[in-house]
Amino acid sequence: MIIDILTLFPKELEISLHGALKRADIRFVNIRDFSHNNYRSVDDRQYGGGKGMILKCQPIFEAIQSVKDEKLNKREQKVILLDPSGKKYNQVQAKKISKLKHIILVCGHYEGVDQRIKDFLVDEVYSIGDYILTGGEYPALVLADSVVRLLPGVLKEEVTDKESFSGKNPILEYPQYTRPDSFNGHRVPKVLLSGNYKEIQNWREEEAKKITSKLRPDLLKI
Repeated sequence: MIIDILTLFPKELEISLHGALKRADIRFVNIRDFSHNNYRSVDDRQYGGGKGMILKCQPIFEAIQSVKDEKLNKREQKVILLDPSGKKYNQVQAKKISKLKHIILVCGHYEGVDQRIKDFLVDEVYSIGDYILTGGEYPALVLADSVVRLLPGVLKEEVTDKESFSGKNPILEYPQYTRPDSFNGHRVPKVLLSGNYKEIQNWREEEAKKITSKLRPDLLKI
């Protein structure tokens, strides 16, 4: 998979790559390179008045066209905008995106983007949560990381198929422990030391349901 990230801050993002992301083919595209003025500006005041500047269509359009692979169809390639107005991103979407050959991530900034970018230039708009950041750069890295770790050969399959939000019934993961078996008087549950695989599995399933019921009851309604 190739991941192109369209941003106003390519150098800042590049130094953020580590771990699994370093194993991916990630390219950074500076949106300002597609500005048609001497100041390399890519934003402007919004029609109708209002605070904040808006990213313009033209630089985004040309940046997308510069990296889009015309040989790929929409089942193989997606243009994704990271924006608070988008659908809430989750593990189901991460798995779908991981099947693509090419993704183009557009990082919003300032007060937002011209609505025509959302309506006509991108395939999907995603938000990583119900809060506002200064731009789409960190959400783009979040999405890229969640997808790259699912690619064949990056992590062992058994590591990812039992995680929180995975499987047919996506719930939170069960509690996990390591040595020592006693720390400051707090002991590891006996069943995990029993060696009885069936009992351990039953315990993990029950604990996962308890944690999900307490912290994310909404997942049990899916």
